Amino acid sequence: MKYTAIVLAAGKGKRMNSSVQKQFIELNGYPLIYYALHTFEQSMVDEIILVTGKDEAEYCRQEIVERYQFQKVREVVPGGAERYLSVYEGLCAINNTDVVLIHDGARPFVTEDIIERTIYAAVEYGSGIAAVPAKDTVKIVDEDHLAVQTPSRDYVWMMQTPQTFRYQDILKAYEKVLEHQIQNITDDAMVLEVAFQKPVKIVEGSYFNLKVTTPEDLLIASAFVKDGSVLL
Repeated sequence: MKYTAIVLAAGKGKRMNSSVQKQFIELNGYPLIYYALHTFEQSMVDEIILVTGKDEAEYCRQEIVERYQFQKVREVVPGGAERYLSVYEGLCAINNTDVVLIHDGARPFVTEDIIERTIYAAVEYGSGIAAVPAKDTVKIVDEDHLAVQTPSRDYVWMMQTPQTFRYQDILKAYEKVLEHQIQNITDDAMVLEVAFQKPVKIVEGSYFNLKVTTPEDLLIASAFVKDGSVLL
């Protein structure tokens, strides 16, 4: 079987409050996007599609892919205005694969083990979504922010990436969502759920597999590196 990873690096990073887009912010001497690409390069995936901002494709090709000699990056493609549109551009750039992994490049500490678990789940169940159990109590609120429900933490998981699927399944799901202009899609698993009412298979991620979205996240990521919590 052939496995293809889509690594997303097209976000504007507005919540980072930085003049530098978050995927290029330096972490321990390397741009943030380097780490996810490095792990996928070392993993069992066969190829990588890197999706960048509209104006950053050539920069990423020269300063990231060529500079760090990522041999598995087959193509660098410009993304869309929203995340789901960027994912779709990545899906359309794939030529003949069996399983596709969709990963946020702002999650630098993904591991080969997590990648493998999502792939094996996708092969067996059709999907494999990295996630971790919620540590905090979750409240469901109404439009007035009044709590109306408290789901048991035993059944609440926090979604991460990679989110991995049989390629044809997720491609058709995205096409259906785009055709019907379905709104408020928050992750790739939801695309499959909404399009075909298919449940997704949750697999173990890691609390270290955080997404760097705000300055606080960058501080945490830096602390992980400095104290050896993650291996780079």
